[in-house]
Amino acid sequence: MAAINGALKMGTTSQAYLEGNKVKETKSLISELCRQFYHLGWVSGTGGSITVKVHDDSVPKSEQLIVMSPSGVQKERMVEEDMYVLAPNGFFLFEPVAKPWPHKPPKCSDCGPLFLKAYEMRNAGAVIHSHGMESCLVTMINPSSKEFRITHMEMIKGIQGHGYYDELVIPIIENTAHERELTESLAEAIKAYPKTTAVLVRNHGVYIWGDSWISAKTQAECYHYLFDAAIKLHQLGLDYSTPTHGPIHIPNKFLGSHHHATSSLKNGIEPSRRCIVLDIEGTTTPISFVTDVLFPYARDNVRKHLELTYNTTETRDDIKLLQAQVKEDLESGVVGAVPIPVNGEKEEVIAALVANVEAMIKADRKITPLKQLQGHIWKTGFQSNELKGIVFDDVPKALEKWHDLGFKVYIYSSGSRLAQRLLFGNTKYGDLRKYLFGFFDTTVGNKKETKSYIEITESLGVDDPSQIVFYTDVYQEAAAAKAAGLEVIISVRPGNGPLPENHGFRTITSFSEI
Repeated sequence: MAAINGALKMGTTSQAYLEGNKVKETKSLISELCRQFYHLGWVSGTGGSITVKVHDDSVPKSEQLIVMSPSGVQKERMVEEDMYVLAPNGFFLFEPVAKPWPHKPPKCSDCGPLFLKAYEMRNAGAVIHSHGMESCLVTMINPSSKEFRITHMEMIKGIQGHGYYDELVIPIIENTAHERELTESLAEAIKAYPKTTAVLVRNHGVYIWGDSWISAKTQAECYHYLFDAAIKLHQLGLDYSTPTHGPIHIPNKFLGSHHHATSSLKNGIEPSRRCIVLDIEGTTTPISFVTDVLFPYARDNVRKHLELTYNTTETRDDIKLLQAQVKEDLESGVVGAVPIPVNGEKEEVIAALVANVEAMIKADRKITPLKQLQGHIWKTGFQSNELKGIVFDDVPKALEKWHDLGFKVYIYSSGSRLAQRLLFGNTKYGDLRKYLFGFFDTTVGNKKETKSYIEITESLGVDDPSQIVFYTDVYQEAAAAKAAGLEVIISVRPGNGPLPENHGFRTITSFSEI
């Protein structure tokens, strides 16, 4: 039968398999979802579409059959017999039978090629294409914007890989006369935004995918809520892209007074540089706080934390990450690595974990499994008021001023994002997270590698990396960021390490100089 692009042929497949219960259940599921989405306004006028992979534990997701809704059919009236069944490569395995007038001849969804891209590039389990009004209007608020950005909204937590304090970024591609012509631009957006699970199409709608139909549906509901919230906030004159959702800044007043503009230019933050990225240790916070307070607290409380939380989902995930890291360390001959029993007794496992963590802390390793566990230990410390975040006295004023000027400020630290949020959320100056747009940690890469700053640049969505100013106290980090095209300023604080002679970077001793 023909492939989705009509160009290829394939032989027959098992009729029993095609007519099996799993395929029938998936067809029925899509019919039910289409009825729900019709009443939500997502697939009215025969627009929009859904596709779901036929789940089977014995079949890898990349090889599972695909069920796809038809084009030009009243979505709320669809039945199982209206669905198409495709092979993973897009070949049609089952086509619906034509119905008498006034029904149109059957035709697979025009979204087919785009759905296949999401399956191919993201190993998705289901894809939803919505024509919901909010997904269309939100792309029209700023006709020149290539992204939709929103932060500090509860429903962001429903988007895969995101939390309340994160900035959700969704690429926007331009619409075309025919849906299939969007295929390449959709693929480019998926590639350019590796963390996204959605792509908006201007004046059109949105494509959303997930690991399963439940994940895709849940995220679709959250996305539409956020789109609707953004539109309403904008109508109220509020900026949904800022943590405080305060009044929208007028572009030609973006830098505030002449004094502020002159000061900014003099110290390296030009009007076009819209983003600031801050290191923590030695930049916003004394190195001694990390080395003399946080690290010892984590080291001294590893056993206590593991014993108290051993059976929680959070700690079980931490243990799995550490087991995988230690296995890799043992294979690489890393000093201090001790085997962790996979199915051992609780006491035996904890003893091995403590030994490994102590060795990792002693070696000052910047690895995600260690940072994640430390973050969870610190969370307990902050919640019990045993810990309090420390920042230099000039930091709160600088954050507030940058916020008032309209700059977006982010944190990039080797500590986990959780640890970063805890530090800035629990200071003697109160919760400073209201001034911060997002947090980056070692999941984007090592801080001394240029590719990490390229990843951050792509995530922030600036037109040019020079629009980002990065503050750090470490020369190697400064050099890596500069190689990625960022403007760099080095922080010289008490207790910081020495810098090479003739390092070539601008330095400051306090943010009050800016």
